[in-house]
Amino acid sequence: MEFIIEKQSKNTKARACRIITDHGEIKTPTFMPVGTYGVVKTLTPVELENADAQIILGNTYHLYLRPGIEIIKKAEGLHRFISWHKPILTDSGGFQVFSLSHLSKINDNEVIFRSHIDGSEHIFSPEKSIRIQRELGPDIIMAFDECTPYPCDYEYAEKALKRTYNWEIRSYEEFIKTEPLYNHKQYIFGIIQGSVYEDLRLRSIEELTKIDFDGFAIGGLAVGEPKETMFNLLKKITPLLPESKPKYLMGVGKPEDIVRVIDMGIDIFDCVLPTRNARNGTLYTQSGRVVLKQSRYKEDFNPPDPNCKCYTCKNFSKAFLRHLFMIGDMTGLRLNTIHNIHYFLELTKSARQAILEDRFDRWKKNFFKNYPVEKDHYLENQKRREERRKKHINDIR
Repeated sequence: MEFIIEKQSKNTKARACRIITDHGEIKTPTFMPVGTYGVVKTLTPVELENADAQIILGNTYHLYLRPGIEIIKKAEGLHRFISWHKPILTDSGGFQVFSLSHLSKINDNEVIFRSHIDGSEHIFSPEKSIRIQRELGPDIIMAFDECTPYPCDYEYAEKALKRTYNWEIRSYEEFIKTEPLYNHKQYIFGIIQGSVYEDLRLRSIEELTKIDFDGFAIGGLAVGEPKETMFNLLKKITPLLPESKPKYLMGVGKPEDIVRVIDMGIDIFDCVLPTRNARNGTLYTQSGRVVLKQSRYKEDFNPPDPNCKCYTCKNFSKAFLRHLFMIGDMTGLRLNTIHNIHYFLELTKSARQAILEDRFDRWKKNFFKNYPVEKDHYLENQKRREERRKKHINDIR
């Protein structure tokens, strides 16, 4: 993989890079919209291109089940099947298998799981995951790993890490043994695991960086742990990943979190947040979130974000978008998604420009000056649980 570091921030770890693939280059830092079934929900490929999306993520597990690999092979790969001519990354299916743990059984060789659609039994091994991804034909393939939940005790986290290391070796070996099917180069990323335990994360880095992966992802975070736990880990482990390869943080997507981890040297991000929250009536703007169901927007005839140049903001008001959301009209969900995807892509594009112009520090300060940071849900939920516990104790006295 050709990976070019264009600019390193002087005062931070932030960097502007380019990843060259046969389907075009990816300028980083960048956000990767999630297209679980090969589609970013409610959007067409043209709308994604208009938002300047450079790469999208497809989900191996879901595409394997629907429409099925044979159909995608007949279409000559995922790019042609979904009419997307820029880069694609597919995850290995590991996260979905383990997030549906009530439907799966795991051993050191493979995972046996039942489809969440019809209950049929399937087997995923590292070799099978890589073969499926070869048949899907993305530009970037992810190694098969086990994503541990939170909380996770040390004993299980260590056991899962040993299993993951073995699976990632097998993933790489299968990748080397097989060839691309659709006349474009494919690359493979390894995934750092280890739950919230620093020594396990360091062990994972030490072991996996001995394998010649084209890039490295950090997985198993943003799964319910306290924010500061995640950030403290990232500060320690991100600098230990090879500087000469892309760094991808999986599943982290709040704007304030993206800005903080760009500062640590992360290049690529993905998250369902902009699309899911768009469908739930929440928009992201430079001055924070707009929750459309709130009555304050009933007669607000201003655009969601006056500084945004997306189709939604150039043409529609918060009052109209609120109206569409309240009546459940699909048009509103599309307009919300157009805006949110545009916002996230503009955020990372703006960060990149600031890095190139040696002003990332100032840009970051300005972002946090204008954007209200959301409270840590873990701490908020912990606080609520403690309040309920105290109330229960008082009630029984």
